Amino acid sequence: MERRPWVHAETSAGMRPAHERHVPVLLERCIGLLEPALQGSSSIVVDATLGMGGHTENLLDRFPRLTVIGIDRDPQAHALAAQRLKRFGSRFVPVQAVYDEISEVLSTRGIPSVDGVLFDLGVSSLQLDERERGFAYSYDAPLDMRMNASDALTAEIIVNEYDENDLRRILRNWGEEKFAGRIAKALVEVRQERRIATTGELVSILQKAIPAAAQRNSGHPAKRTFQALRIEVNGELETLERAVPDALNSLSVGGRVVAVSYHSLEDKIVKRAVAALAVSKAPKGFPVELEEHQPEVKVLTRGAEGPTDQEVDSNPRAASAKLRAAERIRESRTAA
Repeated sequence: MERRPWVHAETSAGMRPAHERHVPVLLERCIGLLEPALQGSSSIVVDATLGMGGHTENLLDRFPRLTVIGIDRDPQAHALAAQRLKRFGSRFVPVQAVYDEISEVLSTRGIPSVDGVLFDLGVSSLQLDERERGFAYSYDAPLDMRMNASDALTAEIIVNEYDENDLRRILRNWGEEKFAGRIAKALVEVRQERRIATTGELVSILQKAIPAAAQRNSGHPAKRTFQALRIEVNGELETLERAVPDALNSLSVGGRVVAVSYHSLEDKIVKRAVAALAVSKAPKGFPVELEEHQPEVKVLTRGAEGPTDQEVDSNPRAASAKLRAAERIRESRTAA
Protein backbone atom coordinates (compact mmCIF):
# COMPACT_ATOMS: atom_id res chain seq x y z
CA MET A 1 0.00 0.00 0.00
CA GLU A 2 1.38 3.43 -0.87
CA ARG A 3 2.29 5.54 2.16
CA ARG A 4 1.43 9.20 2.35
CA PRO A 5 4.35 11.64 2.70
CA TRP A 6 4.69 13.37 6.03
CA VAL A 7 2.78 16.60 6.43
CA HIS A 8 1.92 18.51 9.57
CA ALA A 9 -1.64 17.83 10.71
CA GLU A 10 -2.33 21.46 11.48
CA THR A 11 -1.30 22.76 8.08
CA SER A 12 -2.44 20.14 5.61
CA ALA A 13 -5.91 20.78 4.32
CA GLY A 14 -5.70 17.66 2.19
CA MET A 15 -4.84 15.17 4.92
CA ARG A 16 -7.33 12.35 5.29
CA PRO A 17 -9.44 12.71 8.45
CA ALA A 18 -8.58 10.49 11.39
CA HIS A 19 -11.59 8.22 11.04
CA GLU A 20 -10.40 7.18 7.57
CA ARG A 21 -6.87 6.44 8.74
CA HIS A 22 -7.39 4.47 11.94
CA VAL A 23 -9.44 1.40 12.86
CA PRO A 24 -9.56 0.97 16.66
CA VAL A 25 -8.26 -2.42 17.80
CA LEU A 26 -10.58 -4.72 19.82
CA LEU A 27 -13.10 -1.88 19.90
CA GLU A 28 -16.23 -3.83 20.80
CA ARG A 29 -14.49 -5.83 23.51
CA CYS A 30 -12.97 -2.69 25.04
CA ILE A 31 -16.32 -0.92 25.12
CA GLY A 32 -18.12 -4.00 26.44
CA LEU A 33 -15.69 -4.30 29.34
CA LEU A 34 -15.98 -0.61 30.23
CA GLU A 35 -19.77 -0.42 29.84
CA PRO A 36 -20.81 -1.70 33.32
CA ALA A 37 -18.78 1.11 34.90
CA LEU A 38 -20.36 3.84 32.75
CA GLN A 39 -23.97 3.77 33.92
CA GLY A 40 -23.76 6.82 36.19
CA SER A 41 -25.16 10.25 35.41
CA SER A 42 -21.73 11.78 34.88
CA SER A 43 -19.18 9.08 34.16
CA ILE A 44 -15.55 9.89 33.33
CA VAL A 45 -13.08 7.77 31.33
CA VAL A 46 -9.41 8.49 30.76
CA ASP A 47 -8.24 7.46 27.30
CA ALA A 48 -4.59 7.25 28.27
CA THR A 49 -3.40 6.74 24.68
CA LEU A 50 -5.69 9.00 22.67
CA GLY A 51 -3.97 8.61 19.28
CA MET A 52 -6.40 9.62 16.56
CA GLY A 53 -9.36 9.27 18.91
CA GLY A 54 -11.07 6.15 17.57
CA HIS A 55 -11.86 4.52 20.91
CA THR A 56 -12.85 7.87 22.41
CA GLU A 57 -15.21 8.70 19.54
CA ASN A 58 -17.05 5.42 19.95
CA LEU A 59 -17.28 5.79 23.72
CA LEU A 60 -18.69 9.31 23.46
CA ASP A 61 -21.19 8.22 20.79
CA ARG A 62 -22.50 5.29 22.84
CA PHE A 63 -22.60 6.91 26.29
CA PRO A 64 -24.19 10.36 25.98
CA ARG A 65 -23.51 11.29 29.63
CA LEU A 66 -19.84 10.35 29.44
CA THR A 67 -16.83 12.68 29.51
CA VAL A 68 -13.50 11.42 28.16
CA ILE A 69 -10.16 12.89 29.13
CA GLY A 70 -7.84 12.14 26.20
CA ILE A 71 -4.13 11.93 27.05
CA ASP A 72 -1.38 11.77 24.45
CA ARG A 73 2.18 13.08 24.27
CA ASP A 74 2.00 13.54 20.49
CA PRO A 75 0.87 17.04 19.39
CA GLN A 76 0.02 15.76 15.90
CA ALA A 77 -2.30 13.13 17.37
CA HIS A 78 -4.06 15.87 19.34
CA ALA A 79 -4.50 17.96 16.19
CA LEU A 80 -6.17 15.07 14.34
CA ALA A 81 -8.25 13.94 17.32
CA ALA A 82 -9.45 17.50 17.95
CA GLN A 83 -11.01 17.64 14.48
CA ARG A 84 -12.54 14.21 14.86
CA LEU A 85 -14.01 14.89 18.30
CA LYS A 86 -14.97 18.57 18.16
CA ARG A 87 -18.67 17.71 17.78
CA PHE A 88 -18.67 16.44 21.37
CA GLY A 89 -17.80 19.85 22.81
CA SER A 90 -16.80 19.85 26.48
CA ARG A 91 -17.42 16.11 26.80
CA PHE A 92 -13.97 15.61 25.28
CA VAL A 93 -11.08 17.02 27.31
CA PRO A 94 -7.70 16.83 25.49
CA VAL A 95 -4.52 16.82 27.56
CA GLN A 96 -0.99 16.72 26.20
CA ALA A 97 0.79 14.50 28.70
CA VAL A 98 2.34 11.05 29.08
CA TYR A 99 0.18 8.20 30.33
CA ASP A 100 2.03 7.84 33.62
CA GLU A 101 0.70 11.29 34.58
CA ILE A 102 -2.94 10.26 35.04
CA SER A 103 -3.13 11.12 38.74
CA GLU A 104 -1.58 14.56 38.12
CA VAL A 105 -3.96 15.24 35.23
CA LEU A 106 -6.94 14.37 37.42
CA SER A 107 -5.64 16.27 40.45
CA THR A 108 -5.19 19.52 38.51
CA ARG A 109 -8.82 19.25 37.42
CA GLY A 110 -10.16 18.46 40.88
CA ILE A 111 -11.26 14.95 39.87
CA PRO A 112 -10.80 12.47 42.76
CA SER A 113 -11.38 9.31 40.71
CA VAL A 114 -12.69 8.05 37.38
CA ASP A 115 -14.90 5.25 36.13
CA GLY A 116 -12.59 3.86 33.48
CA VAL A 117 -9.09 4.00 32.02
CA LEU A 118 -8.23 2.69 28.56
CA PHE A 119 -4.74 1.93 27.25
CA ASP A 120 -4.07 1.11 23.58
CA LEU A 121 -0.32 0.74 23.79
CA GLY A 122 2.59 0.73 21.36
CA VAL A 123 3.12 2.77 18.23
CA SER A 124 0.00 4.28 16.69
CA SER A 125 -1.23 4.06 13.11
CA LEU A 126 -0.56 7.78 12.81
CA GLN A 127 3.09 7.39 13.77
CA LEU A 128 3.62 4.43 11.45
CA ASP A 129 1.99 6.21 8.52
CA GLU A 130 3.99 9.44 8.81
CA ARG A 131 7.21 8.40 7.08
CA GLU A 132 9.31 11.37 8.22
CA ARG A 133 8.93 10.24 11.83
CA GLY A 134 11.05 7.14 11.24
CA PHE A 135 8.94 4.55 13.06
CA ALA A 136 8.59 2.16 10.12
CA TYR A 137 11.28 0.08 8.43
CA SER A 138 9.37 -0.28 5.16
CA TYR A 139 10.69 2.98 3.66
CA ASP A 140 13.64 5.32 4.09
CA ALA A 141 13.29 8.18 6.57
CA PRO A 142 15.28 10.06 9.21
CA LEU A 143 16.06 7.98 12.31
CA ASP A 144 13.74 9.78 14.70
CA MET A 145 11.01 7.66 16.42
CA ARG A 146 9.96 10.35 18.92
CA MET A 147 6.32 10.32 19.96
CA ASN A 148 6.78 13.94 21.01
CA ALA A 149 9.02 15.88 18.62
CA SER A 150 10.12 18.25 21.40
CA ASP A 151 11.90 15.44 23.26
CA ALA A 152 15.67 15.43 22.93
CA LEU A 153 16.49 11.75 22.45
CA THR A 154 16.15 10.24 18.95
CA ALA A 155 16.91 6.85 17.45
CA GLU A 156 19.78 8.48 15.54
CA ILE A 157 21.43 9.50 18.80
CA ILE A 158 21.06 5.99 20.19
CA VAL A 159 22.56 4.12 17.24
CA ASN A 160 25.42 6.60 16.87
CA GLU A 161 26.28 7.50 20.47
CA TYR A 162 25.33 4.62 22.79
CA ASP A 163 28.28 2.37 23.56
CA GLU A 164 28.28 -1.22 22.35
CA ASN A 165 27.22 -2.67 25.71
CA ASP A 166 24.22 -0.35 25.97
CA LEU A 167 23.19 -1.07 22.39
CA ARG A 168 23.35 -4.80 23.08
CA ARG A 169 21.34 -4.35 26.29
CA ILE A 170 18.44 -2.44 24.75
CA LEU A 171 18.28 -4.72 21.70
CA ARG A 172 18.17 -7.78 23.94
CA ASN A 173 15.87 -6.39 26.64
CA TRP A 174 13.50 -4.18 24.65
CA GLY A 175 13.56 -5.99 21.31
CA GLU A 176 14.06 -9.56 22.53
CA GLU A 177 16.62 -9.77 19.73
CA LYS A 178 18.78 -12.90 19.97
CA PHE A 179 21.37 -11.38 17.61
CA ALA A 180 21.74 -8.27 19.78
CA GLY A 181 25.51 -8.73 20.13
CA ARG A 182 26.10 -9.05 16.38
CA ILE A 183 23.92 -6.04 15.63
CA ALA A 184 25.54 -3.85 18.30
CA LYS A 185 29.00 -4.72 16.98
CA ALA A 186 27.95 -3.98 13.40
CA LEU A 187 26.51 -0.59 14.36
CA VAL A 188 29.70 0.41 16.13
CA GLU A 189 31.83 -0.65 13.16
CA VAL A 190 29.74 1.30 10.64
CA ARG A 191 29.55 4.47 12.68
CA GLN A 192 33.36 4.63 12.89
CA GLU A 193 33.23 5.47 9.19
CA ARG A 194 30.04 7.52 8.98
CA ARG A 195 27.04 8.61 11.01
CA ILE A 196 23.98 6.38 10.57
CA ALA A 197 21.22 8.83 9.71
CA THR A 198 18.27 7.03 8.11
CA THR A 199 16.04 4.01 8.59
CA GLY A 200 17.19 2.69 5.22
CA GLU A 201 20.82 2.70 6.32
CA LEU A 202 19.89 0.93 9.53
CA VAL A 203 17.89 -1.75 7.73
CA SER A 204 20.83 -2.40 5.40
CA ILE A 205 23.14 -2.90 8.40
CA LEU A 206 20.66 -5.25 10.05
CA GLN A 207 20.25 -7.33 6.91
CA LYS A 208 24.01 -7.89 6.82
CA ALA A 209 24.36 -8.55 10.57
CA ILE A 210 21.57 -11.11 10.97
CA PRO A 211 22.15 -14.58 9.46
CA ALA A 212 20.18 -15.22 6.27
CA ALA A 213 18.57 -18.38 7.70
CA ALA A 214 17.21 -16.42 10.65
CA GLN A 215 15.81 -13.78 8.33
CA ARG A 216 13.91 -16.42 6.36
CA ASN A 217 12.31 -17.86 9.49
CA SER A 218 11.70 -14.81 11.69
CA GLY A 219 10.04 -12.15 9.56
CA HIS A 220 11.59 -8.80 8.72
CA PRO A 221 15.11 -8.52 10.23
CA ALA A 222 14.50 -4.94 11.40
CA LYS A 223 11.31 -5.60 13.37
CA ARG A 224 12.85 -6.27 16.77
CA THR A 225 15.55 -3.59 16.49
CA PHE A 226 13.02 -0.92 15.53
CA GLN A 227 10.83 -1.96 18.47
CA ALA A 228 13.79 -1.72 20.84
CA LEU A 229 14.84 1.70 19.59
CA ARG A 230 11.31 3.08 19.76
CA ILE A 231 10.87 1.83 23.33
CA GLU A 232 14.22 3.35 24.37
CA VAL A 233 13.56 6.70 22.66
CA ASN A 234 10.18 7.12 24.36
CA GLY A 235 10.87 5.36 27.66
CA GLU A 236 7.77 3.28 27.03
CA LEU A 237 8.25 0.37 29.41
CA GLU A 238 9.44 2.42 32.38
CA THR A 239 6.48 4.72 31.78
CA LEU A 240 4.07 1.79 31.62
CA GLU A 241 5.48 0.36 34.87
CA ARG A 242 4.30 3.54 36.57
CA ALA A 243 1.16 4.08 34.53
CA VAL A 244 -0.81 0.88 35.17
CA PRO A 245 -0.69 1.07 39.00
CA ASP A 246 -1.48 4.79 38.74
CA ALA A 247 -4.51 4.01 36.56
CA LEU A 248 -5.76 1.29 38.91
CA ASN A 249 -5.39 3.62 41.90
CA SER A 250 -7.29 6.37 40.06
CA LEU A 251 -10.46 4.27 39.76
CA SER A 252 -13.64 4.63 41.76
CA VAL A 253 -14.99 1.43 43.26
CA GLY A 254 -16.64 -0.34 40.32
CA GLY A 255 -14.35 1.44 37.86
CA ARG A 256 -12.44 -0.54 35.25
CA VAL A 257 -9.07 -0.50 33.49
CA VAL A 258 -8.77 -2.03 30.01
CA ALA A 259 -5.32 -2.40 28.44
CA VAL A 260 -4.47 -3.54 24.91
CA SER A 261 -0.80 -4.39 24.36
CA TYR A 262 1.10 -5.54 21.28
CA HIS A 263 4.14 -7.40 22.56
CA SER A 264 5.04 -9.61 25.50
CA LEU A 265 6.96 -6.97 27.43
CA GLU A 266 3.94 -4.65 27.62
CA ASP A 267 1.60 -7.52 28.43
CA LYS A 268 3.81 -8.75 31.29
CA ILE A 269 3.83 -5.30 32.86
CA VAL A 270 0.04 -5.04 32.71
CA LYS A 271 -0.38 -8.57 34.06
CA ARG A 272 2.02 -7.97 36.95
CA ALA A 273 0.43 -4.66 37.98
CA VAL A 274 -3.08 -6.13 38.00
CA ALA A 275 -1.99 -9.28 39.82
CA ALA A 276 -0.36 -7.24 42.60
CA LEU A 277 -3.77 -5.81 43.56
CA ALA A 278 -5.87 -8.89 42.79
CA VAL A 279 -4.50 -11.12 45.58
CA SER A 280 -4.91 -11.12 49.35
CA LYS A 281 -2.15 -9.39 51.31
CA ALA A 282 -2.81 -11.46 54.44
CA PRO A 283 0.45 -12.86 55.87
CA LYS A 284 0.98 -16.56 55.32
CA GLY A 285 -0.70 -18.53 58.12
CA PHE A 286 -2.70 -15.50 59.31
CA PRO A 287 -5.92 -16.95 60.81
CA VAL A 288 -8.29 -14.22 59.57
CA GLU A 289 -8.16 -12.11 56.42
CA LEU A 290 -8.63 -8.53 57.58
CA GLU A 291 -10.34 -6.01 55.33
CA GLU A 292 -7.07 -4.22 54.60
CA HIS A 293 -5.64 -7.51 53.33
CA GLN A 294 -8.42 -8.23 50.85
CA PRO A 295 -7.85 -7.85 47.09
CA GLU A 296 -8.48 -4.38 45.68
CA VAL A 297 -9.26 -5.42 42.12
CA LYS A 298 -10.93 -8.28 40.30
CA VAL A 299 -9.47 -9.64 37.08
CA LEU A 300 -12.10 -9.54 34.30
CA THR A 301 -10.30 -11.49 31.59
CA ARG A 302 -9.07 -15.06 31.59
CA GLY A 303 -5.45 -14.54 30.71
CA ALA A 304 -4.74 -12.21 27.80
CA GLU A 305 -7.50 -12.11 25.20
CA GLY A 306 -6.65 -11.83 21.51
CA PRO A 307 -8.64 -10.67 18.48
CA THR A 308 -10.94 -12.87 16.46
CA ASP A 309 -9.87 -14.13 13.05
CA GLN A 310 -12.51 -11.87 11.52
CA GLU A 311 -11.00 -8.78 13.19
CA VAL A 312 -7.49 -9.68 12.06
CA ASP A 313 -8.78 -10.07 8.48
CA SER A 314 -10.33 -6.60 8.56
CA ASN A 315 -7.62 -4.92 10.65
CA PRO A 316 -4.18 -6.57 10.39
CA ARG A 317 -2.79 -4.29 13.11
CA ALA A 318 -4.89 -6.27 15.60
CA ALA A 319 -3.01 -9.54 14.96
CA SER A 320 -0.62 -9.25 17.92
CA ALA A 321 -3.02 -7.50 20.29
CA LYS A 322 -3.52 -8.83 23.82
CA LEU A 323 -6.22 -7.45 26.09
CA ARG A 324 -6.44 -7.51 29.89
CA ALA A 325 -8.97 -5.84 32.16
CA ALA A 326 -9.64 -5.39 35.85
CA GLU A 327 -12.30 -3.81 38.09
CA ARG A 328 -11.70 -2.00 41.36
CA ILE A 329 -13.75 -3.77 44.05
CA ARG A 330 -12.76 -1.74 47.11
CA GLU A 331 -10.99 1.48 48.00
CA SER A 332 -7.32 1.78 47.20
CA ARG A 333 -4.95 1.31 50.10
CA THR A 334 -3.01 4.30 48.76
CA ALA A 335 -6.07 6.58 48.77
CA ALA A 336 -5.88 9.56 51.09
